[in-house]
Formats: sequence, structure tokens, C-alpha cells
Amino acid sequence: MILLTGVTGKTGGATASALLDKGAPLRALVRDEAKAGDLKSAGVELVVGDIADAGTVRKALAGAEKAFLTLPNGEHQLANEKQFTDLAKEAGVKHLVKMSSMEAVPDAQTPIPRGHWAAEEYIRASGLEWTMVKPNFFMQNLLASAGMIKEQRKFSLPMGDGTTGMADTRDIGAVCAEVLTGDGHGGQSYEITGPEVITFYEVAERFSEVLGEKVEYLPMPMETFRERMTNVLAPWHLDAVCELFREIDEIGLDHTTDTFKQLMGREPTSLRQFIEDHIALFR
Repeated sequence: MILLTGVTGKTGGATASALLDKGAPLRALVRDEAKAGDLKSAGVELVVGDIADAGTVRKALAGAEKAFLTLPNGEHQLANEKQFTDLAKEAGVKHLVKMSSMEAVPDAQTPIPRGHWAAEEYIRASGLEWTMVKPNFFMQNLLASAGMIKEQRKFSLPMGDGTTGMADTRDIGAVCAEVLTGDGHGGQSYEITGPEVITFYEVAERFSEVLGEKVEYLPMPMETFRERMTNVLAPWHLDAVCELFREIDEIGLDHTTDTFKQLMGREPTSLRQFIEDHIALFR
């Protein structure tokens, strides 16, 4: 039995889908059962409750041999991941797979990567067999701009001239499924990127090429982004996201990895292919 968290999110959902394709026995810890209705219909056992509640987590972990840990970024994420790790060890879990990020390094400067790194270190010291999956930026994040691209042929994000190695979450989910069902992944940290380092101006160029019409990227001032998200994100989360986006703008990413190809035996999904796959949303 594999226990999954975060199945109603981007990477957790993609991981669940890839594992279902493999026929793996799955249980998922969810807070809102209605959002996981499709997974329940597909045969995934659901445990409903809050990740912060130790009793609920114990119930979810009972009898699980492996566990996949991916939680929304937030003020209490590190505490919840530490507790989950302790309870996984208590339950006899053999392998814990954590969704982290490429920005999570020992000298990380912003809250979200710092929290990921601290959780990684805690897991490494736990005695559990572990694997870290560390992507950079999700192509699926662009779906939030689909309406603006469709209606105005432009999109605006607070990334400035920043660069990313954005990957399709379907690829990330495929990697997680391989790690959770394959052999030889213990003690590994896998940095997952797409096939290219790309600016958001170049993202606009890819949209223009696929749609056959010019699409423009308009850098959004961070102050504007903060104003728009004030009533959407909690204060800690908003501050952390702003710092992370500022880091993308000022530092960005300067390389891709071939980890996906080594693990999966094929090239990662390109941004062009991602746009074509979701063309109805943008056209």
C-alpha cells in the first residue's frame, strides 16, 4: 500500500494518476473528500482529515509500506512534515518520498526553500529510506493565465527577466510513480526540469508560435502582485511567495538536468507540447 498526500494538488494529482496507470494499491489522505471523488471512483482508498492531526495521519499510515509527502507551502508546513516523518517511522513505513524543490539548498535565502531544506534534513536524519524529488517551476502554473491569454493575447507575472527550467507536472508525477514503485531510488535527490532554461518573454514566444498570434509577456510589479493577492493568501504565505518570485527575477535558473530522461527513458515534455496539449484553454 502506498499512502499519498496532496492528491487534489498539481503534483499529487499527477502522481496519483501515474500510479493508477501502474495498478498500484493506493490510499490518500485528503481534507475534502468531494475534491477526490474521481480518485475514489478509480479505487483509491480515502482517509479524510487534516494533515496536522496526528490521529488522522496514524490512521492513514496504518499498513502503508511507502508514503508520498507533498504539502501546500505554508507557515505550518515544516511542522506538519516533521510530524508526518515521525509518524511514518512509527508506522513502519519503508520508504518516504518528499516533494521538495531545486531551490531547497543549505544556503537558501527565502522561506519556502528554507522550509523544504529543513524538512529534507529532518527526513534524512530520521532513519527512514528516503527520496527527494526536486522540480523548479510547473508549466501548469501558466494555466492561471489562460483566460488572459485567450481574451487579450498577453499575460502578466511578477517574474521580471527571471529564468526557469519549467517542467510539466505530468512528468513530475511520472517520476514520483517510478520512485514509489521502482528499485534503487533510496537516498537519492532528483532535480527535475523541462528541456530548456527559459525566460517568460520566451514563454510568450512559444505561445505565439503555437497559437499563430502574437502573445505578449508583461512583467508585473511586485507591489501590484502583492495588492492583488492580499485577500487571497495568508500574510506569511504572501510574503514567502513574493520573496520566491523576487528570487526568480533576480537569480533564476542557469541549467537544466537530464534526470528525467535517465529515469524515464524519454525526453521531458517541452513547453510547446504543453501548450498544444492544452490548446483549447488558450484558443
